[in-house]
Amino acid sequence: MRFQPHLLTVAVCTALSTVPAVQAQQQSSAEEAQIEKISITATRRAGTVQDAPLNITALDNDVMAQQNISELADVARWVPGLTIPDLGGRDGTPLIVRGLNTNSSGPDSDGGTVATYLGEMPVQMDLRLVDIERVEVLIGPQGTLYGAGTLGGAIRYIANEPEFGVTSGSVFGDISQNAESDSQGAEGGFILNLPLSGDTLALRTSLNYVNDPGFIDYNYLVRQPGVSLADPDWSNAEQVDANLRRKADANGEKILTGRIALRWSPNEVFDSTLNYYYQSQQAEGRSISHYQSLGADNPLAPQIGQYESAYRYEEPNDLDDSLLSLEMKVDLDFAELVSATGLATSKEQGQRDQSDLLIRLDYGYEEFPAFSAFTFEDEKDETFTQELRLVSSGDDAFSWIVGAYYSNNEFDGLSKEFTPGFDQYALTEWETGGNPRPDALEYISVDQTKVIEKALFGELSYQFTDAWQVTLGTRFYRYSVNSASAIDLPLYNSVFDGAPSDQIILDFEGTSAKDNGNLLKFNSNYKLTEDLMVYLTISEGFRIGGSNGVAPCPDPLPDDRQIVCALPSERLYAADTTTNYELGLKSSWLKNKLHLNAALFRVDWDDAQVTGATINGQQPITTNAATAKAQGVEFSGRAVLTGELSSYLTYAYTQAELTSDAPFLFAVVDDQGTELQDYYDGKAGDRLPGSPEHSLSFGLNYQTEVFDDSQLDFSYGVTYQSDVYTKVGLRADGEALPGYAVNNFSAKLAEEAWSVTFYIDNLFDKYAYTATRRDRGDIGLARFDEMNSNDPALQRNYGHYILTPRTLGLKFNYQFEL
Repeated sequence: MRFQPHLLTVAVCTALSTVPAVQAQQQSSAEEAQIEKISITATRRAGTVQDAPLNITALDNDVMAQQNISELADVARWVPGLTIPDLGGRDGTPLIVRGLNTNSSGPDSDGGTVATYLGEMPVQMDLRLVDIERVEVLIGPQGTLYGAGTLGGAIRYIANEPEFGVTSGSVFGDISQNAESDSQGAEGGFILNLPLSGDTLALRTSLNYVNDPGFIDYNYLVRQPGVSLADPDWSNAEQVDANLRRKADANGEKILTGRIALRWSPNEVFDSTLNYYYQSQQAEGRSISHYQSLGADNPLAPQIGQYESAYRYEEPNDLDDSLLSLEMKVDLDFAELVSATGLATSKEQGQRDQSDLLIRLDYGYEEFPAFSAFTFEDEKDETFTQELRLVSSGDDAFSWIVGAYYSNNEFDGLSKEFTPGFDQYALTEWETGGNPRPDALEYISVDQTKVIEKALFGELSYQFTDAWQVTLGTRFYRYSVNSASAIDLPLYNSVFDGAPSDQIILDFEGTSAKDNGNLLKFNSNYKLTEDLMVYLTISEGFRIGGSNGVAPCPDPLPDDRQIVCALPSERLYAADTTTNYELGLKSSWLKNKLHLNAALFRVDWDDAQVTGATINGQQPITTNAATAKAQGVEFSGRAVLTGELSSYLTYAYTQAELTSDAPFLFAVVDDQGTELQDYYDGKAGDRLPGSPEHSLSFGLNYQTEVFDDSQLDFSYGVTYQSDVYTKVGLRADGEALPGYAVNNFSAKLAEEAWSVTFYIDNLFDKYAYTATRRDRGDIGLARFDEMNSNDPALQRNYGHYILTPRTLGLKFNYQFEL
């Protein structure tokens, strides 16, 4: 989270496999020091990163503790090809693999190109990394190995299992100070392992609490909605104070994470674990600054500081995630049978400033002097998942994996938009002759969607020689989407049409989509020596299509009133697919003191799903663009220089662009072929947004013994990324966010049972933009004047997500065994 160190002490490795980290056992000479190999199960069989013929990064719990890795954004710093911009806790974190993104650089821009697993279960939660044995990141489609289909990759959290016969645990804490926060951050928790019945039954539990105070000040909040002026006379301090209030550090968050696991293994044949995970996140406002992001004619613009937001309302968001899962393994001698059953539930409630959207729609709201608006959202998402998998055993030349997958997802969403005081203004000033609307409910939307996905998948491998192996994989899938949605405009109906003051009419309209198909995979790997392997992979990825859940437009469209609806072309979107070509190298040198890994790749992307908006009402929807590609190189190196000193280096170059024109990619603003519409259409060769072309990580780690039996570690890391486009080809008033570098440092003193770590994240307090919300057209800087928003002097929607300022912290960990 924001005060957590994202230390890259080892700015790690893996282009294709991640460089396992060195646990510098205190060895007497450089001759004895080696890079530790991390065990993995990403291929569905036990192995190591260096031996796996695929692009995988693995971080074990020792590395995560040493490097202060506490969340997925920290993990991304270790993985060439994976981009996770720092957006704070309020907004969904995008996961972009190899540049596969055609949306903006902002929240949820990836659209689900990466599947996330907790153990054997696909989940959507951004889990705090507490009591995690390791994290495995697989780059490239993985639909022939895993139940959930993946377009660009998969991330697996592997939790520590309950241990039999051992009573053990740990307590830990963290105190930190952000350079822009008025108060300190804190984190604390415990892990406890209890044997319940000999070597057959054990319980493991953990609890963790985070309090992040935030660093963005919301200094322009309306005191009384519908009464207070959101834009008072900024030169009159008394008027400003009478209408507005301030809230410091308004982008903080509090997170409670817990787990209970019960493991039962009555014999050597059967092993099962019942898990319950829970995470509650209470986030405040967005980590967005409006510094230099307001229009030139906006009198507020000169007053905004680097860490200030200009939003008119607080934007809290509460998210509760839970997962109940049962994982069972049965040794059938010829194969291992795995059953994974889970029920994941997510409940989310949030509020956000909606004033700018209504001003943009040009319905005259801004004529009301005290106009401001906010939206309340309530969503529930429930997914039942069942996966069965058989993995062959033995050392035969033939080996195989076969699995079946079923998923049933149900989503319910409610959105309410409020315009306090506007009803009385319209009745009085515009003399509409209707009825008041005391609840100020201007817009309501209800969406109910059910998605069922089924798949059969598997791989067959043959070992031609001790050095050469070939693998063929396939996936057969089928899915269906059923959606019903309805909208109403209660305030308009009451104030302008004379409907009752409490009337809400929701006429549900249903729509459905379904599809089926199959995917293929080919892999060939050859060991030139025991420590040098090359491999070739061709694999296909897939992401399901669906319904946008927006009510259909009437025919003909009314021309005398506000309407929010979807045209026929806006109601559904199709599945998109990728084909990934990869040539990789994995190598170990100098008696395992040097790892060098590299990969050349190309990804062809068809029918790319992109985020858009309806023409009528600007409701967010998903549509399909044309074709795109990503190609480049990924490299990682890890070296033990002496018995005390090790170094780390990763580099990735990604060229991602459209390969065909994408008409109306951003909006329908004019006739096809005009200069104006061309600016809003994607063109072949346009660079894709959201990720840098160049990214680099470098780190040094020095370890030495002090006080006879204690170990002192010093770690330094720097990460660099080049500029990032916010929109495809910088069209539709997109911009290039400048590249930047972040430096980190830590010092850790440890004995066998305890450790204390001092860290500095963002050592030189770098101020940098990580993403945007909306674009410069909102503030009167559109390339085409006719596309400027209504009165850009009032617009405050456009802004920049910013890098977390310098953070100093002290953390401790104490482990015990009884």
